[in-house]
Amino acid sequence: MEQKELFKKIRKIEIKTRGLTRNIFAGEYKSSFKGLGMAFAEVREYQFGDDIRNIDWNVTARFNSPYVKVFNEERELTVLLLIDVSGSQSFGTNYQSKKDLITELASLLSFSAITNNDKIGVVFFSDKIEKFITPKKGTTHILRIIRELLEYKPASNGTKIQNALEFTLNAIKKRAIIFVISDFLTNENFEKPLSIISQKHDTILIKVTDRHERLLPSMGLVDLLDPETGTQILVDTSSLKFIEAFERWQDEHNKVINFLSKKYSIDLIELYTGEDYIKPIQKFFKQRESRQKAG
Repeated sequence: MEQKELFKKIRKIEIKTRGLTRNIFAGEYKSSFKGLGMAFAEVREYQFGDDIRNIDWNVTARFNSPYVKVFNEERELTVLLLIDVSGSQSFGTNYQSKKDLITELASLLSFSAITNNDKIGVVFFSDKIEKFITPKKGTTHILRIIRELLEYKPASNGTKIQNALEFTLNAIKKRAIIFVISDFLTNENFEKPLSIISQKHDTILIKVTDRHERLLPSMGLVDLLDPETGTQILVDTSSLKFIEAFERWQDEHNKVINFLSKKYSIDLIELYTGEDYIKPIQKFFKQRESRQKAG
C-alpha cells in the first residue's frame, strides 16, 4: 500500500471513529467500565446527607466543625485488544473484510479508551504472538495502532487463541479490560486460559464473522482455499451432503464460544462484515451499565 493511500485510509478511519466516540460512545464506555477503586480527593465541610463514616475527625477537631473526606473513582484503566490477524481475517463479502471491520472496531475502542484517560494496548496473534504494542495514551499512539492494523503482514496464517491468552496473563499483571477480537474459527481447546483470564481481568469476546461463511452460495463445483493452512479442495456447493456438513462444522464452532461465554459469565458480542456495528456495541454498553447499577 502506498504511503499516500495509507494516510488517507488512516485519516478516514480516524475521522469516523473519533466522531462515533465523541457523539455516542465516550459516555457509554465510561459508565460501562468501573475504575479500580476510590482515591482520596479532598476534605470539605459536612453537608446534610453526607455519610458520617467519612467524617475526618482530625480536621473536625481542629476547626471545631464537622468535615468529611471526599473520594473520587480512580478512573485510569488499562485496555488490551487481543486481535486475531490469522489468514481467515482476510475473508469478507458485502464490500468489507473481517480485517477491515476489526480495524474500525479497534480504532473505536481505542479512542473511547483515551477519551476516558485509559491506556490502550494491542496483541496481534495468529498461532503465535505476532506483535505486542504496550498500553499507552494519546492520539499518536492510536494512529500507530491503526497503521499497524492496516499494514501488518503476519508471519503465520494459523490461529491459536490459547497463546494470546497465556501471553496476556504473563504480560499484564494489574487488572485490565481485555477484548478478544476474532472469528474464533479454531479447533483448539482454549477453555482453561480463558477461564483464568476471565477471573483476573474484565474479559469481553467479540466475534467477527461474515454471513457467507455459513451460507455458501450454490455455484456447483468450486475450488475452496483455506487461508490458514493453504489447503485447497474441490467441493460441490450444490451438494446437500456438503451443505449439511459445512453447517454442522459452523454450528459446532458457534456452540463452543457461546457455551464458554455463558459458563464463565463472559460478555460476547457478535458482529458481521458489511453490517452496522454501532447498535450491537451500544446494546453491550447499556447491558453492562444496567448490570453495574443493579449490582
